[in-house]
Amino acid sequence: MRPFDASGGFSPASGEGGELWHLAVRGAGATVFAQGLLLAVHIVSTVILARLLTPADFGVVTMVTTFSLLILNFGLNGFTEAVVQIEEINNALASNLFWINLGAGVLFTIGFAAAGTLLARFYENPLVAPISIGISLTIFFNSVSVLHLALLKRAMRFPVLAINDIVARSFSVLVSVVFALTGWGFWALVAGAVALPFATSTGALVLCRWMPNLPRRVPGTRSMVRFAINVYGHFSVNYFARNLDNVLVGWRFGAQPLGFYKKAYDLFVLPTSQLVSPLTVVAVSALSRLKDDAAQYQRYLLRSLAVIAFVGMGLGGALTLVGKDVIRLVLGPGWEESGRIFMYFGPGIGIMLLYYTHGWIHLSIGTANRWFRWGIVEFVVTAFLFLVGLRWGPIGMALAWTSSFWILAIPSFWYAGKPINFKATAVIAVVWKYVLASTLAGLACAWLHSSLISVVASKGIEGAFMRMVVVSSVFAVLYIGVVATFFRGFEPIHQVARLLPDMLPAGWRSKASRVVSMAGGKGMEPVLSISKGEIPETGGE
Repeated sequence: MRPFDASGGFSPASGEGGELWHLAVRGAGATVFAQGLLLAVHIVSTVILARLLTPADFGVVTMVTTFSLLILNFGLNGFTEAVVQIEEINNALASNLFWINLGAGVLFTIGFAAAGTLLARFYENPLVAPISIGISLTIFFNSVSVLHLALLKRAMRFPVLAINDIVARSFSVLVSVVFALTGWGFWALVAGAVALPFATSTGALVLCRWMPNLPRRVPGTRSMVRFAINVYGHFSVNYFARNLDNVLVGWRFGAQPLGFYKKAYDLFVLPTSQLVSPLTVVAVSALSRLKDDAAQYQRYLLRSLAVIAFVGMGLGGALTLVGKDVIRLVLGPGWEESGRIFMYFGPGIGIMLLYYTHGWIHLSIGTANRWFRWGIVEFVVTAFLFLVGLRWGPIGMALAWTSSFWILAIPSFWYAGKPINFKATAVIAVVWKYVLASTLAGLACAWLHSSLISVVASKGIEGAFMRMVVVSSVFAVLYIGVVATFFRGFEPIHQVARLLPDMLPAGWRSKASRVVSMAGGKGMEPVLSISKGEIPETGGE
């Protein structure tokens, strides 16, 4: 893609109205499809690396990446949203942002490498210092491609972005596995971490054929930087809240308990990284174009929340029941403590998926400053819960996570929606049935748990796999049954089924639509038709 025409204006154009919705859905489909492949790559790498490396190897690298990821995301969380949501952007403005981001990346790279000795003293682990020098390279490589990736996202070129992510992640995993097989220990994880932004940036420069001009005074630069700083400010506060647990566990209990905790946490946030996070830019790109039409905006947003609630609550309930066996299957022997910790993460998965979507509102309507202020509230609440839970070790931290999402979810939508008179009651009306259905199905499965386990009482990997299949299948039947009872039919399932054809690659779309129609869907009817009776009016008091 060549993002700018001869006059310096942004050339790729996106559709409007129904065309915009389908463009967004197709982008979401490409993104989710890519995330599925990335998940497969991640699982394969985890299965291999967990058997070649030790929990302490993962723990000592986590001590460093807990801090490096905050700096690495400068620009990626900030300039990306600024480029996506602004009404007009030109070559000169984008060039200024590129040089500002790259300059900050160089300074942060040097600073983080120099700070390695301070981190080593904090953790009382001398290995942290050289690891910090190696990990600092990720900051530089990441800063090279932030603007190129942002321009591709503004043009809604999500399929090519998805391919780039898959290639980069696969290259990163290959590097880590090769280093691990040759006996490099924790350096295998460092090498893989550096390889990921290197490959991502290389692909971005190939996909987006743009050479920035030299910086010069351009109207709008200051406001764009201010917007980006507010977004990154929220990200930073949020990041501190989201990673304070790693710091506290590593500081209080050491590298090995941190390694167990980190793997349980990775499974906990996996649904978010696979669904909400990759869809955020897609959603913001679409909703930003609808912010002047309140009714259309709210209808599209609630459609998305309904799908996320249906999928998220079901996925959260299932993983709560089988997560222990998932970890046993993926990580192998010696990681049982991670499975025990995950049992306390599970009940927070569904509400976590919903909670993170409140940021779509802030970003799409341009209220990054309010998002930043909400991040401070989130940090205070989450940090307080972490300090309370620390006395119970990693399990207490897992409980703190779960509690924080249930406490903050509804207030976050209330605060985000105030500027556009979007009511939190509308969110409750869309999601409550899925929450209750997941709870009832989970309790029923727990009551049947001993009977289900006795069916597959064998130990080892085979037993873990069979228990996962049996328990998750029973839960799925119960969950769908309760949802169907609440909705007096299978409309939520039909809604997801009608969504799938538009998410598939173009060559598969017509064939999939026929399958959906034969299965009882309504052909090519627009996705997620929510009846008025299910959603209260949000336009007035």
